[in-house]
Amino acid sequence: MSISTIIVDDEKLARRELGFLLRAFPEVEVVAEGENGLEAIKLVKQYRPDLLFLDAQMPGLDGFGTVRMLEAKHLPMPHLVFATAFDQYAVQAFEVNALDYLLKPFDHARLTKAMERVKRQMQVGDSVAGKIDRVLEMLDSRRTPAAAKLLVKAGGRQFLLDPQEVVFARIEDGVIQVATRHMEGQATFHTIEDLQATLDPAMFWRAHRSYLVNLNHVKEVVPWFNSSYQLRMDDKSQTEVPVSRNQSKRLRELYKL
Repeated sequence: MSISTIIVDDEKLARRELGFLLRAFPEVEVVAEGENGLEAIKLVKQYRPDLLFLDAQMPGLDGFGTVRMLEAKHLPMPHLVFATAFDQYAVQAFEVNALDYLLKPFDHARLTKAMERVKRQMQVGDSVAGKIDRVLEMLDSRRTPAAAKLLVKAGGRQFLLDPQEVVFARIEDGVIQVATRHMEGQATFHTIEDLQATLDPAMFWRAHRSYLVNLNHVKEVVPWFNSSYQLRMDDKSQTEVPVSRNQSKRLRELYKL
């Protein structure tokens, strides 16, 4: 059995790691790699792979959105293994609905189990149709509804902020720091992802894994090393937020650089 395979992950290191581990499976042929959801769609259309390893949490079009777009375009759906950093509750959504997953960082033993399931699915012709929606329903049931106000603690006080007041948020030592034009404090969320889920995606952008920025508060785009950028924000400290290499392309698209 030959299994043509595509790997899509916004982290180059993750793609390399997974590609290296897959060399232990002689039946697997990695035919292409991509770094975002739109590339995944193009590659699936071009190669019609048997198997797609897909990062669930990519910026822009994430793994779930990618699958839905594949379905909308009526492209042949490959067998799916999601790469994810989700917590155990979310992983249960994959397990209950028979969609396989790899937790980051990857390990050979878990990949072996995933490949065994893929082979069984290929033999019986199991389809992913409908499974994605059920996974999303389980994940959505856990998400906090979008809040009209954000609670931020600063100087022993608790402030309620309108989301549009937020200039940027960052995670540092496991704590979410939120900055406005006049103050900085701690948010009550545990992860950047949890905070991002409550905010308008048209306004807030994940410029870096540690930073979420309000596009309406970007004051200046500063060219940086190796064709990368920093964003000078309009908070009181004029903070310079790094833009990851993976997101630099998106930044150029946003501002026509």
